[in-house]
Amino acid sequence: MLPSYFEFYNPVKIVSGHKALDNLPYELSQMGVTRPLIVTDKGVVAAGLIQVVQEAFGSSGMTIGAIYDDVPPDSSVDVVNAIAEVYRANGCDGLVAVGGGSPIDTAKGVNIVVSHDKGELKDYMGADRLTGPLKPLVVVPTTAGTGSEVTLVAVIADIKRNVKMAFMSRHLLPNLALIDPRMTLTMPAKITAATGMDALSHAMEAYTCLQKNPLSDAHATAAITLISRYLPLAVEDGKNATARLALANASCMAGAAFSNSMVGMVHALGHATGAVCHIPHGVAMGIFLPHGLAYNLPERAEIIGELLLPLGGAEIYAATPPQSRPERLLESLNKLQKALEIKAGLPMRLKDAGAREDQLGEIALKAINDGALMMNPKEMDMEDAKAVLKKAF
Repeated sequence: MLPSYFEFYNPVKIVSGHKALDNLPYELSQMGVTRPLIVTDKGVVAAGLIQVVQEAFGSSGMTIGAIYDDVPPDSSVDVVNAIAEVYRANGCDGLVAVGGGSPIDTAKGVNIVVSHDKGELKDYMGADRLTGPLKPLVVVPTTAGTGSEVTLVAVIADIKRNVKMAFMSRHLLPNLALIDPRMTLTMPAKITAATGMDALSHAMEAYTCLQKNPLSDAHATAAITLISRYLPLAVEDGKNATARLALANASCMAGAAFSNSMVGMVHALGHATGAVCHIPHGVAMGIFLPHGLAYNLPERAEIIGELLLPLGGAEIYAATPPQSRPERLLESLNKLQKALEIKAGLPMRLKDAGAREDQLGEIALKAINDGALMMNPKEMDMEDAKAVLKKAF
């Protein structure tokens, strides 16, 4: 059903391909950048991926201003400020984030600091507090799950105040996302599976939540089709460059979808579980996705049934009566999850992921206060959350 009003915004240029990274110096030059600062972490360096980035500059004549490779898994204000000093000290004029969610969010935070002469990072916390465009930012994702290369949000921890600061602004959207399968070839099977389920949850919640629209739907269903086909292949053979490229594109499309239509209870529960139990986000998404879809069935049965086409394929969809499609969709999702559990060791239950039963009440309390619930098709109170958590445990 066409909504009476919607907005869709995704101005990020996307360059995708088996040698896409080789275009980096040219793309930077087109933005007027001459001395980029590369922001990354030790894991990316250890995997040899920064060397691939450096080789891309080769004989281009462009000089890398500096490389900051010490971004922690959970970035903080102190790290952002330290990188901003490196940026200024080396006369940099643009940013290249290479990594997963943390380096990308960190680079977005650095961009806020180096683009504003006044105030501190915390002064820009919240929605639409940034004024005017920021410095050029290129993102080179090394995982295929977060979709951060096309999102307008960043989360940075303020350790002194013990809070996670959220920033949301269209100015935080990168100028360019470079999707190159060479950057994800080294991901272990379990992380491949977890990040793939993260992207799948982005796409499925984007398609089923209250703010869905035709453009987000198109991105979401294309992402689901690619994940269904290529995630098992990438888990089986991590060096399958075709599968890696497909999943990186799926993550990007799912990111564009949920940035415009938002997510729902699966993410509310996932955020809360991460905070209480420190379970990796992708693992939590995989566990909660079928439970979230089942919970929303009373309000979204037909729409959830439509997802059988991209997830199960045209033959299964056509052979399944419309009233049976929601249940068949959940069966297909369960089949995918079991395959990932067997091949990659991805847990399907909270207890197998390290959660304790006595933590469920705390998770439920945090979940019902999470902003992601705003766009969930069905309201969820404390008792509802506890019931879903018990099923997932």
